[in-house]
Amino acid sequence: MQKLLIIFFAAALISCGNSSKPSGKDSTGKEEHTDGHGHEEDIVEITAAQARTIGLQTAEVQKRSLSGAIKVNGMLDVPPQQMLSISTPFGGILRNTQLLEGYWVRKGQVIAEMEHPDYIQLQQDYLETKAQYGFLEQELERQQELSKENVTARKTLQKTEADHRTLKVRMEGLRQKLILMNISIPNLEKGTIIRAIPVVAPISGYVTKVNANIGKFVNANEPMFEIVDTEHLHAELTVFEKDIPRLKIGRKVRFVLSNETEERTATVHLIGREIDADRTIRVHCHLDREDREMMPGTYLKAWVETGAMEVPSLPDEAIVMEGDKYYVFIAEEEANHFKRQEITTGVSGNGYTEVRLPDGTPANARFAVKGAGDLMAAMMNSGEAGHAH
Repeated sequence: MQKLLIIFFAAALISCGNSSKPSGKDSTGKEEHTDGHGHEEDIVEITAAQARTIGLQTAEVQKRSLSGAIKVNGMLDVPPQQMLSISTPFGGILRNTQLLEGYWVRKGQVIAEMEHPDYIQLQQDYLETKAQYGFLEQELERQQELSKENVTARKTLQKTEADHRTLKVRMEGLRQKLILMNISIPNLEKGTIIRAIPVVAPISGYVTKVNANIGKFVNANEPMFEIVDTEHLHAELTVFEKDIPRLKIGRKVRFVLSNETEERTATVHLIGREIDADRTIRVHCHLDREDREMMPGTYLKAWVETGAMEVPSLPDEAIVMEGDKYYVFIAEEEANHFKRQEITTGVSGNGYTEVRLPDGTPANARFAVKGAGDLMAAMMNSGEAGHAH
């Protein structure tokens, strides 16, 4: 008895499902639109009366001369030559510095002092070599005079000349090393030997990194500080590949920093020549007004002016936004049947917007240019009711 009840209940469900589901063909054998299956869920149908009520009109895509702006993201950055790591060519102990991150320093300012016995030895070597060079220079002059009178052997003169050249090279090498250490040669030649060498800021800017503390031994060429000159910031924009043809050097850029509401301006200065893996390029823009208070790494939103160009477009009211996507409605062969199609948009102006249609869209396709918003509303309402039309 229980088995018979189960079989009867299953048969009733199958019968109910078949009776409530359309067969997919009408009485003439033609295919009908089904509800919620495949692409048919993007089809909306209205009556002729509804079309008249909403003032439905269709038109083909036309090319128009539009001028607009490309919306992009980016960040403030500094040229490599305006971001410097400070180090010394000779290792030593950091004996003094007052720097902290955020300090402003000017070009030529002493920002730290280093100590090491080798510094003293180099100064000593230079002074000793200079003294020897002075003596040898006098000896060379004497040998040259004796050679003229055939008093000294030619070999002796040649040896003196060789020693003179060797000592001159050594003295110049020591001199250049002392210059790299920011040691004053005139003061040293007066007999002033210093034990601590100064570390000098090569540019003006803000200290962004402090990598050493007092008493630490710092190896040669090891970065101790990083200084950024924020007076020459630029805007580095990320532009998608599809928008590359619209970029031109000299075009104006409007941008807003993520931590501000004030709109600033810049000018396109350089356009990258390599497309990244994410199909974007880098665009370098010079700021029209420098501002030392702006910080590198700040994110921004920008609009790059594109100028006028012929692009396929539709009236603004033909394009409907749902969520973060844009749609148009393409007229089907059957009257008052429309297919919703997702698109991407470009520049806008004078009531028209550039449209980029997917491949395979018929060239003579007609689009709802009036009443598109009503079609979207009808589709959404029918979706809520569980019906596609």
